[in-house]
Amino acid sequence: MAQEYEQLLLKNQICFPLYACGRKIVAAYTPYLKPLGLTYTQYVVFMVLWEKESVTVGQLGGILHLDAGTLTPLLKNLEKEGYVTRQRSKEDERVTLISITKKGNELKEKCKDIPFEIAKKESGLSEKEASQLYKLLYKFLGA
Repeated sequence: MAQEYEQLLLKNQICFPLYACGRKIVAAYTPYLKPLGLTYTQYVVFMVLWEKESVTVGQLGGILHLDAGTLTPLLKNLEKEGYVTRQRSKEDERVTLISITKKGNELKEKCKDIPFEIAKKESGLSEKEASQLYKLLYKFLGA
C-alpha cells in the first residue's frame, strides 16, 4: 500500500484493538451473565443502580456513555422483569427516574464474584497493567 494510505492500515488504528477488546470482554462476561438472564449492558446498568439506587435516564446514559434510544428498551425490559421501576419526575415530566427494586438488589449477591472471575481468568494482565489500562481508557473517554 502506498505510504500516503498508511493511516488506513488496520494495524495503525487505535479504534480497532479497542473495538476488538470490547467484544472480547462482553464475550468473557456472557458465561457468567447468561445463567442470570442478563446481558452485559444490563449488568452495567445494575452496577450503577447498586451504587446509586436511583438515577435519571440522562444520568445513567452519561455514566454509561449510552443514549436514551439504547437505554429505553433495556429499562422497559428490566421494569417488566421487576428489577427496576421507572417514574416520571414530578418537577419535569420529560425526566424519568430509574430506581432499583428489591428483586434487582437481590441480583447483587449473585453477581458479586463476577469481576474477580473475569480478572483472574480472562484479562491476562497483571494488576499494575490493569490499573494502567483503566486510567488510560478513562483518560480516552474523557477527551
